[in-house]
This record gives sequence, structure tokens and C-alpha cells, in this order.
Amino acid sequence: MTKKKKPQKHSSQKKTFRGTVQITRSGMSFVIIEGQEKDVMVRQKNLNTALDGDEVLVDVIKQGKNEGRMEGVITEIIKRKKIEFTGSLQVNKGFAFLIPEKGLFMPDIYIPANSLKDAKNGDKAVVRVVAWGEKTRKPVGEVVEVLDASNTNDLAMKEILIESGFPLSFPDEVLKELNEIQENIDAEEVKKRKDFRKTLTFTIDPVDAKDFDDAISIRKLRGNWYEVGVHIADVSHYVQPDTALDKEADKRATSVYLPDRVLPMLPEKISNELCSLRPHEDKLTFSAVFKMNDKGEIKENWIGRTVIHSDHRFTYEQVQEVIETGEGPYKDEVLLLNKISQTLRKVRFENGAINFSSQEVRFQLDENAKPIGIVIKESKEAHQLIEELMLLANRTVAEYVYNIRIGTNQHVPFPYRVHDTPDEEKLKMFSAFARKFGHKLEVDNLEKLARSFNEMLQLAHGKPEQHVLETLGIRTMAKAAYTTDDIGHYGLGFEHYCHFTSPIRRYPDVLVHRVLQQCLSHDIHPDKQMEKKCKHSSEMERKAMEAERAANKYKQVEYMQQYIGEEFDGVVSGVAHFGFWVETVDTKCEGLVSIHSMSTKDEFVYDEQEYSLVGSFTGRKIRIGDKVRIQVVAANLVKRQLDYDLVEPEGSAPDIFAGGRGRSARKPATDKKTSRAPKDKKKETSSKKKPASGKKPGSSSRKKS
Repeated sequence: MTKKKKPQKHSSQKKTFRGTVQITRSGMSFVIIEGQEKDVMVRQKNLNTALDGDEVLVDVIKQGKNEGRMEGVITEIIKRKKIEFTGSLQVNKGFAFLIPEKGLFMPDIYIPANSLKDAKNGDKAVVRVVAWGEKTRKPVGEVVEVLDASNTNDLAMKEILIESGFPLSFPDEVLKELNEIQENIDAEEVKKRKDFRKTLTFTIDPVDAKDFDDAISIRKLRGNWYEVGVHIADVSHYVQPDTALDKEADKRATSVYLPDRVLPMLPEKISNELCSLRPHEDKLTFSAVFKMNDKGEIKENWIGRTVIHSDHRFTYEQVQEVIETGEGPYKDEVLLLNKISQTLRKVRFENGAINFSSQEVRFQLDENAKPIGIVIKESKEAHQLIEELMLLANRTVAEYVYNIRIGTNQHVPFPYRVHDTPDEEKLKMFSAFARKFGHKLEVDNLEKLARSFNEMLQLAHGKPEQHVLETLGIRTMAKAAYTTDDIGHYGLGFEHYCHFTSPIRRYPDVLVHRVLQQCLSHDIHPDKQMEKKCKHSSEMERKAMEAERAANKYKQVEYMQQYIGEEFDGVVSGVAHFGFWVETVDTKCEGLVSIHSMSTKDEFVYDEQEYSLVGSFTGRKIRIGDKVRIQVVAANLVKRQLDYDLVEPEGSAPDIFAGGRGRSARKPATDKKTSRAPKDKKKETSSKKKPASGKKPGSSSRKKS
């Protein structure tokens, strides 16, 4: 008879971890800990008011058996993902409750009568939590805004923003501070700056832009030299450290761009008025100025605070017309700047930048924000003119700050924009996949890798594999982020890089301006919280992108509702064990084809190495990049989901698909459940059978390099 093993004694030392709460659809709660394989399970009674997405401290109270999952209790909420929530109001005498949407796994919010404003029973509302309560008490909130339930689009967009953790309005203390800002430019302030008001200056922006945070100036010098200035709105002059304005900008970290609106990082008085470089107005700017020739060769540069007066407001389309026709306002200057930018672009790729191209779409909306058409945005020389000059300014500022030392040869804490080298395992897998199409990547040499990547993309252009190689190539790359650790920007091929050019819409740019001025003034005050601020900005950037994707998906579904039962050409854009995603060719509308709708005589298996689904009996492969024909069968606006069925040509392997006549037998449905796309899926875009107007693609937004 074998003796029973004595239970092992666990260490009496308490283990505490920092992580992020994740609540599953079933209501189970876990704390995800960075750098640790296994997460910590937390029972409902031990959440201590923590909600999905909150950053917390968790104490381990039970070790997992046989290396199983640990169990813990949350002891502290470090950072709330959001403090505003939407739901329906249940009003009683003297108080009310906000009943959150189903599936949020959060308690009702108690609202005292004096915090109800004019809200009535049954109203949809936005409520801000002001006290989180104890274990057995409900959180306490106040009504921020009553939503118009009849305006489904407005309701959906606001819910998306709140779900991502972005407040819809600015606090009273911010608005109060805003009113105290001096609007007129003080003559004494102008004396401190380099005056560019008599130098030809203009802006180039999308046709529907409301804020202009960058301008270009050009002036002929002696010989073959020109003075080219990149002038950026001096937000840091108006937004001072530790003010209510500054704290709110830090909290938001970025503006959020949805199809029908912009949720600004800064109030409109700053973003659209004081700091917007509008034509025929004096404006305060921070500038990087270059002495260069028409070949893009730079002799010297200057960085400092300036004052400008924009002479003209160009749209991208207007500049493109000047480039293509050689005619138009300031044609000589525009053509010269375009020549310089194209040279800079060529040199950048020769020096290791990767030339990824991706298509984005812009929705054409009617007066009620309903999508009536889709336009595919295209990067043309007008966009590249601005892009290359902005990249030059960003790189120059980063190099300047990097070369400054403080104390015992220490670098200045500074928010660099970095992009790490690709993950080795992902790269090897992608290289093996690319080899099947005859492309060889130099995976063992990072310097040669970028060049071989560009060669592959160039050779694949126009071929069936172009889409799949571009899509998977982007997924292979690391994600760009903000950090004080200057590891360089691999994708751009720069040793040093930062974001200097968009302080109206990105908080890291405001921080860059502040540190830069300290360096120029030889009065540096190292910010010990800089890395923490960088991490927060990276997180908020990710949340903004998620909100933008969700809003675009909503518009896709809204648009495709009119095409239920119709067929479209598409390309397989993603594959998972339960099905595959198809993006329509004309409008980039992505929907899911479930394997359960496909066949009764075959069993499909997911092959990770091949990025494909493979039929166990037939050997048929469905692979990313494959061209297919689909039928729209469901468009669920509430869930923001599109369902497609695969359509087979008449007479082609009808035995593989159920329903005879070569197509799936599933009937169109409006409430079918589908699984969500994997987290690393490429940015989802938008929709339409064909662009309604037949116009050329519209303006492109600035790239997030």
C-alpha cells in the first residue's frame, strides 16, 4: 500500500502582481500580468469594485495545483479604464439607477435626485461615477448627458467612445481655465521669437480638416540654396504644465477620429482657433528650419520658437493638381517642394525604410450621418510632400535632444517614438510563407531584411499574392510605441525619431515641445514620470484605434444592410479555426464566413503555418489573399457584425458545399452570432458596392508612424 503524499506547504510570503482585469463573456474574471504566462483568476466577491480593463494590484490567495491557475483578490485599483457609462435610467422617488447594457458585468449605478438633472425614467444617459462604493454598496454617479435614443448613429458613436474610456465632455475646471487664456498675441512674446510672417507660408490638409497644426514655408537664398521651414502649432505656449487643461490632455492623450466626428484632445477654442494655423492670421509656432538645395541635401538646420502668417490654405487635391498639371497658386514653390520630398523619400527607402502600402477608406455621409458611399483613400505625391517634410522635422528634433547630456552623461528623459525589429519567430514563419511565392527574405541580416522586404513588395505588386504578403508582412512587424528608451524606428529606418508635428491631437508632441524648449534654453528639468506618461499615451493611442475600428465597422454594417442577398467579389483577409474573413474588393467591407455554413461533406482544419483552412477530405485550401465570391447574408448593427456565405461558380465542386447549385444553403439571417476577429487582425475598414460618386479617392489622414 502506497503512502499518501503530504500536502506541500506554500510559501508564507505574499505574492502581489500588477495587471489588467479581463472579464470574459461568461462573467469569469482574470488579471492579466505582463511577462507572466499564467493569469490570476478572481472571483466576483474578490473584485473589490474592479471592472473590465482596470489596472489593479492583485494578491495571490491560492496557488494553482500542478502549475495550474492561481486565484487572487484585488487589493487596489491603480487606474480605471473608464469612469463614464451608458445605460437606461430607472427613476424612483428621490433617487435613480443607471442600468448598464447587458453583458457589461457591472453593478447598477446609484444616482441621487440632485444629480439627475432633467433626466426621466427610461432615458438613455451617460453617467459619470463619482464614488465607487464598498463591497456591498453600489457605485454613485451623476448624469452627464441625456442621449437621444431616436438618433441611433449618435448613440452608437458615443457608446463606442465611452466604452473605449474617452469622456465626451470637458470638466468645468478646464472650461473655466480656457476662458482665462489670452487670445491676442502679445508684442513682447513676438520679440522672443524668430519672425517668419513675411516668408511665403501655406498649409496642406484634407478638404474637411478643421484644425491645421502644421505649415510649410519656403524662401530662396543665395546660390542654389533654399530655406524650408516646418512650422508646428505652439500648443505648449497655451497649455502649461500641471494646469487643468494639461491634466485633461494628458488623460485623453489623443484625439479620436470617427467617421462622422472628432473627439478632440483639447477644447475647440485651442484646437480650432488659438492654435489652428488658419490663413491670413498671425500664429505662434515651434519650427524646424532647413537650409537645403533642390536635391534635398541639408547644409544646416535651426530649431526654435517662431511666429508665422499663413498665406494660403491648400487641400491635398489642389496640391496634387498643381503637381500633375504644373499650374496653380504658388506652382514653382509647390513643384520644388515636391521634388525635394520625392528625393528624401527615395533616400529613406535606400537607407532601410520599409515601403508598406495599405488602403484606407472614407465614408460619404448624408446630413443624418448615414453612409451613402465609400471612397478609397490613396497616398499620392501631395500626401508624400507633407509626410516627408514632417518625418524630416521629427527625426531632426529627436537627434538634437538625443545628443544632449545632463548630470553624469545622462540622456534627457524624452518621449521617443520607437519601432522595434520584427519578432524572430514570426519573421521565420512569414519568410517560409513568402518563399512559396518565390520571394526570399534576408531574415538573418536586419540591414538587408528591409531591402529584401521592399523588393518582395515591388515584385508582388499587381500579382494575386500582393494582398496576402502586405497583410501578413504588416502583422509580422512590431507595433510602434512611445518610450524614453531610444531604440530607433525600424520601419522608417531612423536611429532617432519622435512625434513633434501634431501637438493639437497628440499629447506626446506637447511633451516633446516642452523638453525641446528646456534644451534650447539650457534649463532642463528632467521629468521622472516621463516613461509612465509614454506608456499611458501608447495605451490611449491603442484605445483610440480600437474606437475608430469599431465606428468604421458600425458604418460598414449600416451600409451593407441594403445589400442583404447580393453578391460581391472579395479577398480572404483573415483565417481562424471557426471560419475566415472576406474583405470586399470595391469597398473593403469585412465579414465572416463560418465553416459551419460551408460544407456537410468536408471538415476544415486551421493550418497556422499556411495561414489557411484545409479540407481534411478534399485537400481544398482557403488561404489569406485568395479571391472569392461572397453573398451578404446578415448585417447586425447592434453587434457590428457582417456575415457572408461563400458562392461557388456553377459546376465547380458542388459536392463540397451544402445546398446544391454550388452555394451554401444557409438562409440570410439578421441576428446570427459570429466569432470576433483575432486581436492582431489588420485595421478594419469600410464599405460600398462601388463609390457612389465615381470621384477620385479623397484626402488621406496623416500616417501614424
